[in-house]
Amino acid sequence: MINVTSERSDDASHLNALARFVTDSPSSFHAARAVADRLVAAGFTELTATDPVPAEVGGYVSVRDGSVLAWRIPTVIDQPAFRIVGAHTDSPGFVLKPQPTSHVLGWQQAGMEVYGGPLPNSWLDREFGLAGRLVTTDGDTVLVATGPLLRIPQVAPHLDRSVHDKLVLDRQQHLHPIFAAGRPGADLLAVVSHAAGVEAAQLAGHDLCAFVTEPPARFGLDDELFASARLDNLASVYAGVAALAAADECGQVSVLACFDHEEVGSASATGASGPLLATLLDRLADVLGWSVQQAAAARSRSLLVSADAGHAVHPNYPQLHDPGHRPLPNAGPLIKFNANQRYATDAVGVAVWRRACAAAGVPTQNFVSNNAVPCGSTIGPLSATRLGIRTVDVGIPLLSMHSARELCGVRDPEWLAQGMRAFYAGA
Repeated sequence: MINVTSERSDDASHLNALARFVTDSPSSFHAARAVADRLVAAGFTELTATDPVPAEVGGYVSVRDGSVLAWRIPTVIDQPAFRIVGAHTDSPGFVLKPQPTSHVLGWQQAGMEVYGGPLPNSWLDREFGLAGRLVTTDGDTVLVATGPLLRIPQVAPHLDRSVHDKLVLDRQQHLHPIFAAGRPGADLLAVVSHAAGVEAAQLAGHDLCAFVTEPPARFGLDDELFASARLDNLASVYAGVAALAAADECGQVSVLACFDHEEVGSASATGASGPLLATLLDRLADVLGWSVQQAAAARSRSLLVSADAGHAVHPNYPQLHDPGHRPLPNAGPLIKFNANQRYATDAVGVAVWRRACAAAGVPTQNFVSNNAVPCGSTIGPLSATRLGIRTVDVGIPLLSMHSARELCGVRDPEWLAQGMRAFYAGA
């Protein structure tokens, strides 16, 4: 069991729960399952994607591959509308190729594709496992996570003095992890199948990614900093779970949408550009008896909080940040602004989020990029475009974003959850 408790117990409960959630979520498939399990434990009813959407009051959750949707129908709907929190379950890293095992100079290696935009150097000389799903010849799906199994070895400076000046990693040649030596008969897929209790001959397909096996940990003066894999964006996913499970009813339908494939553009059946959330909203409107006119008006009234990690000011690279906006850890969640719609925030959304955070007693910070340093994007603009729902982009500040091991302040994850809870409650 992960325990990151320190003498400062005000944030320890949420942080311990987040650490367990990250540990239980080495892949997007595991994350979706972990969300559903926690909400079922909180009284939600799990449905399959093909089950009818109920009209009865209560909470419901449905897993689709590496994505998960959850919603609560209140006792009384004052006016047709949705309160939505959106996040994503995937992280940058490496995905196992279809025929991964190779044998080079006596070493056994794994062929892996780069997924999204990781910091490859952060994976060097770090043991990691494989996690995801296996599909058998009869169509059964099995989730699997190995122990430490692979490592990408760095070249020694005695062999290449240039690594002292500039590290250049060819993504095909240099990011080829090892998993054995002198074992020419070794088959990586057979190893993973055995770990999952699946006969290798019954394996028909796999969706497996690399994950860091080192557990989350607090560190720094008074243990005020938190290091973990996949804080981008499991910190937001878990905040949404905690908020939805605990929030009071507000007379609107509350929704949590956690999508896969954000790190590669969201263009998939289970990504934010796909039909997953729009279909759920349509099905809810139908079962609740809203007319086409009422459903359209409901979307106009609705609000979406797009929660994804943002950047804390980096003390070693201050020139990369806007001089008037320099967020710090443990100073509150960010409100993310971009005039070119890389974030969907507008003044009306800002007012809603500030009101929710004020009701929860949570501080906020503003983030905007340096004009000379283009920023990333989130599910916010994609969801706003697809749904026509007003959206505000928020998130906790990180250092080392897209590293194998990211860093945040110990207070910010719980503050994000508290702001979301107040948002769901109608603040």
